Amino acid sequence: MKQLLLLLFFTFSMFSQKTTESFISNKLGETREITIGLPSTYDQNPTKKYPLLILLDGDYLFDPFYGALDYGCYWDDLPETIVIGINQRNNRMEDCKYNKDNGLPSGKGAAFFEFIGGELLPYIEKKYRTAPFRIIAGHDTTAGFLNFFLYKDSPLFNAYISLSPELTPEMETRIPEKLAKSKKAVFYYQSSADGDIRQLREPIKNLDANIKMITNSDIDYKYDEFHNASHYSLVLYSIPSALYQIFDSYKPISSSEFTDQIVTLQSGYVDYLIKKYDLISDKLGLTIPVRLNDFKAIEAAILKNNAYDELDKLAEIADKNYPKSMLASYQLGLMYEKMGDAKRAASKYQRASQLEEIGNLTKDMMFDKYDSMNGLTQKK
Repeated sequence: MKQLLLLLFFTFSMFSQKTTESFISNKLGETREITIGLPSTYDQNPTKKYPLLILLDGDYLFDPFYGALDYGCYWDDLPETIVIGINQRNNRMEDCKYNKDNGLPSGKGAAFFEFIGGELLPYIEKKYRTAPFRIIAGHDTTAGFLNFFLYKDSPLFNAYISLSPELTPEMETRIPEKLAKSKKAVFYYQSSADGDIRQLREPIKNLDANIKMITNSDIDYKYDEFHNASHYSLVLYSIPSALYQIFDSYKPISSSEFTDQIVTLQSGYVDYLIKKYDLISDKLGLTIPVRLNDFKAIEAAILKNNAYDELDKLAEIADKNYPKSMLASYQLGLMYEKMGDAKRAASKYQRASQLEEIGNLTKDMMFDKYDSMNGLTQKK
């Protein structure tokens, strides 16, 4: 865990477009400062869409979240994400004001609620290329406030990161009730610590117990209680844990996934790959090319289990994702080679040698493959 904390003190190059602007809000009747973080590749990929993270308490949560995402992107464990931080340094208590009788936003709190949903989100999504996946995060007072968005019949956010929340009246029961009735995938994360503020801990634990009683398979819930952490240090522990929970399906195939879940299959290795990327699309609203390392992992499982006929289906996926590359022809050549059809293998390797190199597949490698297969054909 200490290694994860180190990432919050370093800035890599993934996120380089960080700007601050003044946003004139009619709902609030004032100008608010927002910080916008775009991925460094944003301008280089004019059709790519990105998840959106809205940060309450953006004045101090922006950099920790920004760094965590930056680090995860570097290893391709987390997707590039548009980060929007709302500066609440002098406004957070008024922004989060609620009626103590009914536990709902009131006064400035109601206006701030409308500002986020009715002004800020439309503005950001019109100006930037956002995927249909929204996250909201906050700490203590703002962590409690963000739960109000769950109360809506059609919640605005897909994922909620609640760091040591100060829960308003009835939240301990209202949140589980809403989650239980949800008909779409919702990610919900909350955290506390043994050194957290005492009056916050019991409501948080009650909420945790109530959520764990839910049987809704659409809810992806995680609760962390950190040891030897304070109300403030728990934030640094929580951020990577929450992000890796939400984006778990996004990660490339790991060595443990390969060993425990893929190579042990009797068949359906390519189907596993298809389902993995369908899940990324369905849960996160992201359409990404199949990673080369994931192709290699499935190829390795096929070869290990002598399921050579599946290379044909893998080649179809390769052709769809990398149509100008030699990947698809190489996999067909490999299939015929393993099946003992040297003539067809040579033909496919020859075709591959005329296409673009990709990953560790080179023209020289294809020429060598062709010569080897062609030699076997001539001997016959």
